[in-house]
Amino acid sequence: MRMNEGAARHPSRASSILIAAVLAVVMAFWGVDPAAADVRKNDRIMAETVEERSIPATAAPSVDADHVMVVDSEGTVYFQRNVNERTHIASITKIMTAIVALENGTLSQPVTVSAKAVATGESTAGLWEGDVMTLEMALQGLLVPSGNDAAVAIAETLGERFMAETGANDAEAAFVAKMNEMAARLGMTNTLFANPHGLDSDGHEGEMYSTAADVATMSRYAMEHFPLFRQIVAQPEATLVIERFGQPLELPLVSTDELIGIFDGACGIKTGFTDQAGACFAGVCHRDGVDLFAIVLHSPTELQRFLDTRTLWEWVYDNHVAYPLAHSDEKAMMTFAGATQEVPVVAYAPAASWLDKTVKVTFAETQETVEVFTLNGNVSQRFAFDRVTGAIEVGQKMGRAEFFQANELIATADLVACEALAAPELFEIASIAWERFTAVFSGVATEASPTVINETPLIYNKQVAGFI
Repeated sequence: MRMNEGAARHPSRASSILIAAVLAVVMAFWGVDPAAADVRKNDRIMAETVEERSIPATAAPSVDADHVMVVDSEGTVYFQRNVNERTHIASITKIMTAIVALENGTLSQPVTVSAKAVATGESTAGLWEGDVMTLEMALQGLLVPSGNDAAVAIAETLGERFMAETGANDAEAAFVAKMNEMAARLGMTNTLFANPHGLDSDGHEGEMYSTAADVATMSRYAMEHFPLFRQIVAQPEATLVIERFGQPLELPLVSTDELIGIFDGACGIKTGFTDQAGACFAGVCHRDGVDLFAIVLHSPTELQRFLDTRTLWEWVYDNHVAYPLAHSDEKAMMTFAGATQEVPVVAYAPAASWLDKTVKVTFAETQETVEVFTLNGNVSQRFAFDRVTGAIEVGQKMGRAEFFQANELIATADLVACEALAAPELFEIASIAWERFTAVFSGVATEASPTVINETPLIYNKQVAGFI
């Protein structure tokens, strides 16, 4: 019975490339819906369900996995499905194995492979009993080919120091106790580890579970805190340097992650497969300085977990657009700092020294845009005008505009005059003062009202079910 990916084999890079090529062909042929996967009305986009957002199914990512989460390194959750339901996560467990090892071990310390480690079976780094390597090399064997042998070797080596602290009967159990301690420290309240590799049958039964939300927390922590972890998981291939029978030996390793080098920005993390967990993947894509994590648990096939991940990433990236702050058909010629240019007139601001005069204003940065996620709702704006007295010069600050999406501030822009206006002369000042005095009794307005002409076009129109 096949219980864990890459069981007792070392696939060549050629076979990995072939699988990746099949994935690419399927994606090219089917687009973002390669397997006629489903969209569920309780799937959540940002803070609301698909049903609450009243969007068509075509606007949501179509994925097959039962537990799904997409979150970036800044904490924005774009999509979620059953993220707090407990499930098995198979070899994704090894992310926590690596975290505990990196937090408690020394990269140069020796790791010796026991008979128990070799007998663990299923996916392997090709280790033999008695092999010795550094902890850094053991982490390569753990994360690149998903070596269960490496997982147990790491746990047995580092766990010895935790036996007294944890009260565990053996080193591996003590190491697992530290894994659960770390999970609690990270706030992974729905996670319990039973071993360092994630196998869940054929002698490895035990109470173990996690959730898509907790896996996302664990994945973000590993990628953000350990440069070596990030470096290791990004490798499509690696070399494991060990000592065997007193002689140095190099073992070639091939990553189980078929998206590295195939999807722009894909930089690893961890695959998993058991009969109970199904096909799983926690993947990260790095673009423009931001990590985008896709957690896909209990997918029907190993290929589908990658198709789902790719669908999720593409959906997020395709729905990010640069939204111009200025949307106005009225233009004016503005000469400022020795340059003349046509600028959008976004409002008319009152000139406080006059009774009824206004000046045209534009944004200080007329071409400014803000990146928005289209399905998070349309953009709104709020203008606040300064009370400016005396002469008004071109480029003078006249107020400030704020832009919101889903009631959150997403951008601000200074309002500046794009035309000059002289201050009133002495006779005019006296006349204006008299008008304002008499207005106390008549209630007549003594300053012009501001007028905003900038618009905020719809990003997503529910009525026509599309983007504009």
